[in-house]
Amino acid sequence: MTETAENEDAAPNAFRRFFILFIIGFFIIVAGMIVLVVATLLYVGSISSGVIIILWFIPIVIGTGSESTTMILIAVIFAILSAILFLMMRREPEKTNAEEA
Repeated sequence: MTETAENEDAAPNAFRRFFILFIIGFFIIVAGMIVLVVATLLYVGSISSGVIIILWFIPIVIGTGSESTTMILIAVIFAILSAILFLMMRREPEKTNAEEA
């Protein structure tokens, strides 16, 4: 396989990876919104709120209320998972002997 053919194969593969990650992220956001709405409707008592912003692998967490430590722990877990997912998606697949020939 020539270098030009490899570059042509890489572009659709990169777009496909991006698209899959975009769709996964979209559904995670929608699921989070649904969880928040249901929790707000069902839970009557003290109110805790928080925001999690992940820039690269650094979670920025702002929380108030009694559950803020739990939200910080969840933010750290999300940051670790996003770093692992990024490294897994970035890794090149190993070439087999059949592909090298």
